[in-house]
Amino acid sequence: MPNPRLANRYAKSLVDLAQERNQLETVYADMLFLQKLCKTSKEFVAVMKSPIITSDKKNNVLTAITTGKVSEITQLFNKLLVNKGREFELPEIVNAFIDQYNQINDIHKVQITTAVEITETLKQEIVNKVIKETGFSKVELETKTDDKLIGGFVMEYNNMLVDASVLRDLKDIKKQFDKNLFIQALR
Repeated sequence: MPNPRLANRYAKSLVDLAQERNQLETVYADMLFLQKLCKTSKEFVAVMKSPIITSDKKNNVLTAITTGKVSEITQLFNKLLVNKGREFELPEIVNAFIDQYNQINDIHKVQITTAVEITETLKQEIVNKVIKETGFSKVELETKTDDKLIGGFVMEYNNMLVDASVLRDLKDIKKQFDKNLFIQALR
């Protein structure tokens, strides 16, 4: 079960330590690596969350995967998580660290979902438009595709949702027909 308070506390401790040692950018790169690892390898996450696998084996797996790819601070932090029995929270802690890093550096995440893959030039145009319209200083764009949208896009940022998809339009039309507003207008 996710525990955001715990993840935020561990992430805050790691942010503070990284800032104290002037290695925030290095640790951020490590967290991006770990986030990608957690997203792409369900087996890795399953091992970290397994109550059957001993902490020594989890530590060995984590060390084998990250040796030479992450900094010493991150290696020690991972070892601390395993020793404290909190390795199952690693994906949430990594995400919390990245969120705190983005907050420190005034980076705003924008997620856009389209029906088809968009080009790099269009991505840059979207970033420029978001910066112009919102006044954000830095924008990090994450793209997804969902063919159910049929066309248009869905954009999410700062707990805001902009749904300009064909699917949304079709659902709105369906609601109008379900309410049967046209018959009442004829009377």
